[in-house]
Amino acid sequence: MASQRSLSHSASKRTIGDAPVLFFRSFLERPKEVGSIIPSSRFLERRVARTAALRDARIVVELGPGTGGTTQALLRALRPDARLLAIEINPRLAERVRKRLPDPRLIVHCGSAAEIARALAANGLGAADVVISGIPFSTMSRNLALEILCSVRAALSPGGRFVAYQVRDRVAVLAREVFAPPTVALEVRNVPPMRVYRFESSGTASPRLR
Repeated sequence: MASQRSLSHSASKRTIGDAPVLFFRSFLERPKEVGSIIPSSRFLERRVARTAALRDARIVVELGPGTGGTTQALLRALRPDARLLAIEINPRLAERVRKRLPDPRLIVHCGSAAEIARALAANGLGAADVVISGIPFSTMSRNLALEILCSVRAALSPGGRFVAYQVRDRVAVLAREVFAPPTVALEVRNVPPMRVYRFESSGTASPRLR
């Protein structure tokens, strides 16, 4: 039994240790989807979790969990009865998150961030209290970025929050058509430094969503 536990622990450490390699490989294969060559720092992960104010959230959506570092920080901050739906377009990364984080509150959905409502419905979940995104809006076409932002807005419950951590400010520029102006903080203890935006849902549809 002791040897089996040791082997299991070693396998778990190997899975986590291989995460930066997988992240870098995924960046080389699909740079427009990953957007960075290394995972987020623990400082950025904690700031994102604080900015999202997860204590009162029951349904949270994460767009682009990557290898699961931020996902793990979100799970630490979530209440016991909450659910976290992580939507990842890269099948290999989605499978890595499933294996790395066997938390009953976590649902990993392989699909597009432009179909949040469909992913919520497919997993028996209602409107999201919070949507968190690390996907790189600066590398997307304008049409796709707006489609995702509208998908976020439509998926949020009244008073919900959208938190996006980004290297550049393009998400804030594009979101003017969908959300009210955000609050923004800069996390310099990350490579590269990241802007963390928080948008509030007013509960009324924007002109693009009517």
